[in-house]
Amino acid sequence: MTKITAAITCVNGYVPPKILTNKDLEKLVDTNDEWIISRTGIKERRILADGLGTSDMAFEATKGLLEKRGILATEIDLIVFCTVTPDMVFPASACILADKIGATNAFGFDLSAACSGFIFGLETGSRFIQSGVYKKVLVVGGDKMSSIIDYSDRNTCVIFGDGCGCVLLEPDMEGNGVVDSILKVDGNGRHFLHQKAGGSIKPASHETVDAREHFVYQEGQTVYKFAVKGMADVSAEIMERNNLTADDVAWLVPHQANLRIIDATANRMGVDKSKVMINIDHFGNTTNGTIPLLLWEWESQLKKGDNLILAAFGGGFTWGAIYLKWAY
Repeated sequence: MTKITAAITCVNGYVPPKILTNKDLEKLVDTNDEWIISRTGIKERRILADGLGTSDMAFEATKGLLEKRGILATEIDLIVFCTVTPDMVFPASACILADKIGATNAFGFDLSAACSGFIFGLETGSRFIQSGVYKKVLVVGGDKMSSIIDYSDRNTCVIFGDGCGCVLLEPDMEGNGVVDSILKVDGNGRHFLHQKAGGSIKPASHETVDAREHFVYQEGQTVYKFAVKGMADVSAEIMERNNLTADDVAWLVPHQANLRIIDATANRMGVDKSKVMINIDHFGNTTNGTIPLLLWEWESQLKKGDNLILAAFGGGFTWGAIYLKWAY
């Protein structure tokens, strides 16, 4: 019996039109363009307008995907919405998106794994396809990070931007799609990267708002150290497990947290910089949006059968890698 794999058959993305440059940030906090570029590789990032939420970006990305693939929203079986900035605590943004696009035959849920969310969601969606029951699974990765960033904190405000990407997973009988994955979590990492208030331990109050505890808190050096090792380790491990050499890898598709982390991962894999997708310079860290936005931007350069390694690291800590064969 031929094995069913879950292949990406279409990809699309959306970023807001408003650009926030490093020069703009110089007016808000004690920083400068040279400092930001040398430490992160970021020159600018996109910011979603007030009054709009993550599902609004997802609507634009998904609408374009449906048009490109030539299918109706009613054909979608499942929506996996990967985000840490849902429109609301509940209902799930997957429900809101389903309503906006008219996916009346789909069920869905949100998946929260910080910057690793999209690859966790891709693995989750692929399992539904492999079951043989579901034919079209929409995996969305997006965040309005500007909604939880303190623009008086130069350690975090220079890093993040807003954006959303999505992919369609469908059954494949040729061995394309998700081949293997290594996914990991370490809850001890919660101490170094989290949002202090807004959850059930510390619900919103005048005190938490006054203390500015509803924004991203990060101990940068600690997170950097774990991220470099985590992303590099799983990327090298998944290559070894599948007998892949650097020459076999067409593209490394890394989460866009920091250019130095990306370089360290590529070096550990032995992959040349020319085969590394990078958009951190113009989008910043869009959290769940980085990997699908990379696939969207590089889609025209991808060829059927290309070996891709997707790798990410995020708060939690969460991290992992996926070995994917491009299907078109």
